[in-house]
Amino acid sequence: MRIRIDAVDLPGLTCPPGAFARDDVPAYRNIHVVVQRRDRPAELLDPKPCDAASATWTLACTTAASPGGTDVKGPYVQGRPGARFVYLSWGTVDDSGTFTMFRRAKLMLDAVPADVLDAAALTGLLVGRLGLTDMRGGPLCASVVPPRIAWTAESAEPAENE
Repeated sequence: MRIRIDAVDLPGLTCPPGAFARDDVPAYRNIHVVVQRRDRPAELLDPKPCDAASATWTLACTTAASPGGTDVKGPYVQGRPGARFVYLSWGTVDDSGTFTMFRRAKLMLDAVPADVLDAAALTGLLVGRLGLTDMRGGPLCASVVPPRIAWTAESAEPAENE
């Protein structure tokens, strides 16, 4: 199975005034969003500049039946069984191309409706659609669950290397 994350409403390359609850947060510039690999936080999947109209990532994963339902594993799936998630990490990119994280969002896979996850295991594709700008105009953070993200099972198209 694969997980595809389709994101829109990216917050822009800089954080607007008041985008954070605390006044002591520095200004962030040249903001990008990435998917963070499990156990390798420096390994980032496909950084997207936050002035893009949209961002999409496709993650390879496996599924297995478990006492708690369908369990999802993969190099970009974090957490223990029953509490799996995908990290979207926000960071700045400097002139040398170095990504420095300052915030993360957890796309909670345990919040995917069981019937949707079971159907995705059969069809081969679980799709999460969400907007990435929070209510203050900054990068979305914290745990992300429906209705903030909409999960659907869709027919998988063959991967490029299949």
